[in-house]
Amino acid sequence: MNCFHQMLSENINPNEITLESAENVFNKLQNADVVAWNAMIMGFSMNGQSKTTLKLFAHMKMESVVPNEITILGVLCACVHAGFVYEGQELFNLMVKDLGLAPRVEHYGCMVDLLGRAGLLDEAYELIQAMPMEPHTGVWGALLGACKLHKNVELAEMAIKHLNELEHEDGGYLTMMSNIYTNAGRWDDVAKTREMMSQKGVDKVRGCSSIEVNGEIHEFGAEDKVHPLVKEIHEMIDEICSRLRMAGHVASRNEVFFDVEDEEKDKALLYHSEKMAVAFGLIATTKGTVIRVVKNLRICGDCHAVMKLISKAFEREIVIRDRSRFHHFKNGCCSCGDYW
Repeated sequence: MNCFHQMLSENINPNEITLESAENVFNKLQNADVVAWNAMIMGFSMNGQSKTTLKLFAHMKMESVVPNEITILGVLCACVHAGFVYEGQELFNLMVKDLGLAPRVEHYGCMVDLLGRAGLLDEAYELIQAMPMEPHTGVWGALLGACKLHKNVELAEMAIKHLNELEHEDGGYLTMMSNIYTNAGRWDDVAKTREMMSQKGVDKVRGCSSIEVNGEIHEFGAEDKVHPLVKEIHEMIDEICSRLRMAGHVASRNEVFFDVEDEEKDKALLYHSEKMAVAFGLIATTKGTVIRVVKNLRICGDCHAVMKLISKAFEREIVIRDRSRFHHFKNGCCSCGDYW
């Protein structure tokens, strides 16, 4: 255990560790090594503090601490989260030319994600073709996600072809391809993709969210009906819906299967696992308490919009850790700036 992590373990309750407390410990270090710098860079990056991450990286270089591959990966992730394309490209070039570091597949994956999210899909695909190693599922998955965002069906088909060749058994990518076809109105291709999922024996990964209250972990699935306080949770969701309607919120149904009626789509969205967890947090904790939820999948667009409204309507800070980053919701805004 390095000195940074030792100080954290000795001075802070693990259940109360926050980015601010970690920064306070870091600032007390003398001659912080690259591991400590990397921990802070990753912390700021994962919590949506992209500008602070870049400032910290600049400060690190001023302190003559030599960055390594992990450092660059952390800063590249920050660029991805904020859409800093120019800064990311500069950093990638710096890595090779000035630092003499060989990019790993994870660095290429970040660059593909960065370019793709920004709509530079051709550049992202060209970078994949230029990679000196075989792209893994994360690289092609990043391209597929960008194609979904920017509605590029042709390139998405290229990405899913490679994902299928890699024999990836996670149904998430095929589900994403199904959604891409759905948004394009290509219903025959939707049916073929569903059939492929059936033949492969894969299904959409079940969303699951957890929240800790008074030292006890409470786990929720979509439309969960087994929790002891399910009646109270549903009543809170009804209250949330009432406030959402007052705020003019309209549910985004893009993430729900096309062959479900609109009313059922709205119901499915309403009981997503993170909404269930947050509803429980609202009834199980006192006003002013930060609600912290962990989800195994990426938060969907509708849940993201709803969390912003809940944070304002109920005057609560909500932190959701999805599969790739932290989202801090406060006063109707999210730390990601709606770019994730």
